[in-house]
Amino acid sequence: MMARSAFFPHPWLSLVLLLVWLLLMNSLSAGTWVLGVFLAWGIPQLTDVFWPNPPKLHHPLVLLRFAVRVLGDIAIANLEVAKLVVGANTKLQPGFIEYPLELTDDFAISLLASTISLTPGTVSSDISDDRRTLLIHALTVDDEQALIETIKQRYERPLMEVFECSQP
Repeated sequence: MMARSAFFPHPWLSLVLLLVWLLLMNSLSAGTWVLGVFLAWGIPQLTDVFWPNPPKLHHPLVLLRFAVRVLGDIAIANLEVAKLVVGANTKLQPGFIEYPLELTDDFAISLLASTISLTPGTVSSDISDDRRTLLIHALTVDDEQALIETIKQRYERPLMEVFECSQP
């Protein structure tokens, strides 16, 4: 991982911002590139004060695999939730579960909670004061322990690999 510099305090964020800008603009013209580079440089500069302890990326390929997995899970969950909503309401078994966290870094916990909330049918509701338990609401809770283990295997363990600061 490159050391933080004053010019590019968050190089990965800058790269992602540039790529997202180019995709949103759907153009590779010189003006699009110039504005994209300016935004990719300026936004991290302006937000640097909000990152007192920035996370260090340990395994970027695991993060890429994680992102692809999350996108796939979002697509599948959308179909499952649509089927539940359109179908009989007798299949719905909503409930709250208390998810025991292994992650210790605030950024990684926030990313896990956001990932859970992005997946249709589940929402992160609260975190305990000691940052060891995440309260999750699920649209259907057939087996609480199975849901906990699924989240742990699919989301939390990859995040523990990705971020050096989250190693137990």
